[in-house]
Amino acid sequence: MPYQAKTLSITIDRPWQEVYEAIWRPLEFPRWASGLSAAGLRFDGEEWRATGPGGPVMLRFTDHNRFGVMDHSVHLQSGMVIHVPMRVCANGSGAEVMLTLFRPGNASEDAFEHDANWVRRDLARLRDMLEEN
Repeated sequence: MPYQAKTLSITIDRPWQEVYEAIWRPLEFPRWASGLSAAGLRFDGEEWRATGPGGPVMLRFTDHNRFGVMDHSVHLQSGMVIHVPMRVCANGSGAEVMLTLFRPGNASEDAFEHDANWVRRDLARLRDMLEEN
């Protein structure tokens, strides 16, 4: 059965290619993604590692590409994998950054909304960071 999903987005007043080039590298994520800024993201061989609220996590990121795709997955210690589709695309002369959040079957509606609000704050931080430069 499919999960409930929300795609959250934010408009950034910079050309989409500039936005993508500024943020596609995994080491850039902690600058605006608060969950990773506190997690100690580090490269370990062919994967990225961090410490999440439930313990160690492994992350995989989409390679650099010409389509603005920034998908990543978070592999929890429990074996659960959280897929995070993310895109940067043109929105007129600016950019739209979109992130899809899935609600796992065991998450309450309140927890899902809490996560969505967290993503909204992170996307606002990303916009503010990129529009300041």
